[in-house]
Amino acid sequence: MAVKKSFPYRAAFVACKGYCGTGKESQDAENACRYGCIACGKCEEVCRFGAIAVRDNVACVDEELCIACKRCVKECPQGIIRIHECADYIAVKCSNKEKGKTALSCASSCIGCGICERVCTAEAIRVVENCAMINEELCLSCGMCAVKCPRHAIVDLRGLLTELS
Repeated sequence: MAVKKSFPYRAAFVACKGYCGTGKESQDAENACRYGCIACGKCEEVCRFGAIAVRDNVACVDEELCIACKRCVKECPQGIIRIHECADYIAVKCSNKEKGKTALSCASSCIGCGICERVCTAEAIRVVENCAMINEELCLSCGMCAVKCPRHAIVDLRGLLTELS
């Protein structure tokens, strides 16, 4: 189905890598992150355009089909789906709120170290509740935060400056 998108192009974005032990099979795992996608499927159910699907225990968005209607954002019980400016390639792929060693349940969890804040010349990134948040209106997409992130919680969605995992 062809979807008419308006400029600037936006789409839903799931701020969770999905392999931190939060999926249905491991919800009661001892070290599971309680902030990630729980693969409940509510986002998939409310999407009228088929732009979001749960695969391998994490919600995945097809930017080409998504019109940023925010239905999935409102329905997500974890609050990890956000509307993302498609032209901004730098994104935080974590929704963890734990600090330091407590946040290490996932190999790429944000630990709230603040390195990203210090290297951002546009002052577009802040650590809020121990997790990096990018203000896309200020972000220049230079990728310095992604390159310097010691945990790889911030990524370049194109895979140019950081590896996509």
